[in-house]
Amino acid sequence: MAEEKDYKNLINEIIAKQTVVLGSDIVLLKARSVPGLKLDNSGRAESIEGNPQEVLNALVDAYISLSGQIVKNILNPIFEKYPDIKIKT
Repeated sequence: MAEEKDYKNLINEIIAKQTVVLGSDIVLLKARSVPGLKLDNSGRAESIEGNPQEVLNALVDAYISLSGQIVKNILNPIFEKYPDIKIKT
């Protein structure tokens, strides 16, 4: 079973990858709007409140709503590094 640190690491990688594609302003705006996800001043996951799986899915959904299939294609290699965490795509 995945630990919170694994979810934080995955979220940080997602944010970093999306920043390259979409730019930091929109990426951080979307991430900060996800309920249960708290970012530090540098935009890294500081804490996850509630179910980390739901928070992660909400973050991915927020990015998919911006650029659809492109997000899925870009993030799939990152998801593969965390086999214990299931992502709905």
